[in-house]
Amino acid sequence: MDLDRALRISAAGMTAQSTRLRVVAENLANRESTGESAGADPYRRRTVTFANRLDRAMGAETVSVSRIATQPGDFPTRFDPAHPAADANGYVKLPNVDTLVEVMDMREAQRSYSANLTVLETTRGMLTRAIEALR
Repeated sequence: MDLDRALRISAAGMTAQSTRLRVVAENLANRESTGESAGADPYRRRTVTFANRLDRAMGAETVSVSRIATQPGDFPTRFDPAHPAADANGYVKLPNVDTLVEVMDMREAQRSYSANLTVLETTRGMLTRAIEALR
């Protein structure tokens, strides 16, 4: 049934976007998490990569999270010789989390989740009307 397929595709999209929102929340929560010892690396931003997956039972492609990885690159530094994680020169490595990028990513994930929810609700309404018509 095509309506059942639409429900499953929407649910897969919602699951993928909820994972993305969770990772964004982790990034924002750790945007000030420095290393615990002198010169130690701080929290490293995590990213979500999606992939299309063929669901053979359903006969359609769905989206899924293919991996959650850390973002490579250098850490920004701040001069703070009194900080416990400061190196010999007094610099503290800060997480490579940019709040603006995270908020934009969160908004995009939120909109995608909302779009999938709208499809799910519309499909559910169509199924309800079809059942009522059969009575």
